[in-house]
Amino acid sequence: MATKAESPDFASASLRGHLARGVVGFGGLIGSVALIPVVGPVSLLLLPVGAMALRGCPMCWTIGLVQTVSRGRLRRSCEEGRCVLTAAGHEGHTGEPAARRMRGAAERVTRPERFT
Repeated sequence: MATKAESPDFASASLRGHLARGVVGFGGLIGSVALIPVVGPVSLLLLPVGAMALRGCPMCWTIGLVQTVSRGRLRRSCEEGRCVLTAAGHEGHTGEPAARRMRGAAERVTRPERFT
């Protein structure tokens, strides 16, 4: 039985489709305000079109863009109350977070001694 994701999923099936939704959504939001001097309050009918295309709000669309780009590239694994993001396809990877790897690398760098 499939389980539902813990967080909302705003991702699209393809990046091209998500960007097209963004163009329609932001175009509808901007057009609804920009066209008021030309066509009057009728232009506000574009507001719900823009909101529906963005799936609610510009932030929802942005979250969906990040999810669409990262889908299939990142994997989250949680063990013992600690979650780690790893790149997909790196089975040989230790699963150590990048920040810890970078910190360890920085500690291994030897600093030149000062001359006194």
